[in-house]
Amino acid sequence: MSKLKWWQTAVFYQIYPRSFADGNGDGIGDFSGMTAKLDHLVNLGVDAIWLSPHFPSPNWDCGYDISDYTDVAPEYGTLDDFKYFLKEAHKRNLRVILDLVLNHTSDEHPWFIESKSSRDNPKADWYVWVDTPPNNWQSCFDGEAWTYIPERNQYYYHYFMKQQPDLNWHNPEVKEAMWQAVRFWLDLGVDGFRLDAIGTIFEDANLTPHNVPMNLAELRRFSELAETEKDKKLKDQYWHDMFKNQWGQPGVHELMKELRAILDEYEGDRMLVGEDDNIDYMGNGRDELHLVFNFPLMRTELITPAHIRKNQRERLEQLDALRAERGWSCNTLGNHDCSRLYTRFGNKLHDAELARLNAALVLTMRGTPFLYNGEEIGMTDYMLTDISQVKDTMGTWYYHAIVTDMGVHPEEAMVRTAEMTRDKNRTPMQWSNQPNAGFSPADAQTWLPVNPNYKEGINVKEQEINPDSLLNYYKHLLKVRKATPALIEGEYKSIHETAADYIAFLRIADGQSALVVLNYSENRLELDFSDIAELNGKTLRPLFSSAVRGNTDLNPQKVVISPFEAFIADIR
Repeated sequence: MSKLKWWQTAVFYQIYPRSFADGNGDGIGDFSGMTAKLDHLVNLGVDAIWLSPHFPSPNWDCGYDISDYTDVAPEYGTLDDFKYFLKEAHKRNLRVILDLVLNHTSDEHPWFIESKSSRDNPKADWYVWVDTPPNNWQSCFDGEAWTYIPERNQYYYHYFMKQQPDLNWHNPEVKEAMWQAVRFWLDLGVDGFRLDAIGTIFEDANLTPHNVPMNLAELRRFSELAETEKDKKLKDQYWHDMFKNQWGQPGVHELMKELRAILDEYEGDRMLVGEDDNIDYMGNGRDELHLVFNFPLMRTELITPAHIRKNQRERLEQLDALRAERGWSCNTLGNHDCSRLYTRFGNKLHDAELARLNAALVLTMRGTPFLYNGEEIGMTDYMLTDISQVKDTMGTWYYHAIVTDMGVHPEEAMVRTAEMTRDKNRTPMQWSNQPNAGFSPADAQTWLPVNPNYKEGINVKEQEINPDSLLNYYKHLLKVRKATPALIEGEYKSIHETAADYIAFLRIADGQSALVVLNYSENRLELDFSDIAELNGKTLRPLFSSAVRGNTDLNPQKVVISPFEAFIADIR
């Protein structure tokens, strides 16, 4: 493993600061709370933290609308609190990468306040301004993408909500200011960045209108009601066509090359991972991003062996084709923008078993795994029941749009809003079975309601002492991964490729190889691997199992796999 960089061997853990740990009792997570919980991450067995935005923000988009790129939001603490957090993380050999939002700022950022003040302000051209809306583009969050400012008698463009104006990256002064912010955090010692929404940085230069016969709210409603295969396909086509001229445009690669060159000036293998699945953003393998997410793995209603095989075949072939250096994969099944793994990929009958299988999948495939806070204890989506509880502005906009403009009954509108809002998967971390799940003191009003299932054992404290808990399952799995070179650096080879119930693959490294079998069915399997060249004449020593089995070596000719078992064995 000496040839691999730290970000290739690491398991990342995403912290959503507002919901992770409340250190001062105000109902909002903060740096003192995060610092106090670092040992939880060490005990879990992860190696690196992805910290969602911690910058000052009006919080129209929960911190992704940044009003100062070089400071800390007051509700999270001070810059000194961040420095202490970083120091304590590094002391525990935990790397830290920050969220970097390049596409837009807050409309309360001093840059925008100056830019909107007049057409001859020195920062007048730092954002995208037009005299009249040139097309029917939509904001992907809340309707029209062009907002009027009377001070300039002009409109500015925003891919996201109107409180998030897009920066004009064609202006070299914008670029220089953003690179200064990047250097600020690198100088403090952060280990890299997760780049938010990089595909939206540039727009179609011709400002070509979209041709979808509805606006954003109508498309969301159409998507909710789509039941036939025809309508579902049409829905997907409409989503693509509505925004195809607003993302994935030329210019991003040159920016990524510049940003990569800055990171390469620093010692310690600083890294970049993009919120995108386009492998082109990795350049030739050495000159742009280090990683992009394997989001296609998540784009399914249910994880199945056939879906995994197809994903791995296509993904690894693309990564292998990079010109200068072979690409490295980056796998995840959850984050702050989508339903939680436990909820999203359950089937209402075997949610617990499937959650364990999918955890094993992410941690045994080739590439760098990313976990989302709370995943390790089986936190689930929590559906809000009152619009006053909703903090996700995208959700409140949609609720009022379909009630007011489409006549949807408020009760149905609330159900739909609860389903689509990201609040459902951002509720406070569940640390114990005490009031407020130990996230905040009992008398605190938490920023989002705590999911009441913390009282049902879905909390850290109770799972720590339960040997059969999901938390201890994750700890055991991470420990096995760390002790098994093949699972970190080994090649991936799919076997038994027509099996419907299970996926089996090899991880092959110099000096060690491993067999992974994930049974996605309720059937007991008797499998024969003796015709696989790498297992012919070998024995299998169990390294990990989600079922009850001994440590006796197995003959590859007859391997019994229990229903929903995740099984890992050393090939000897």
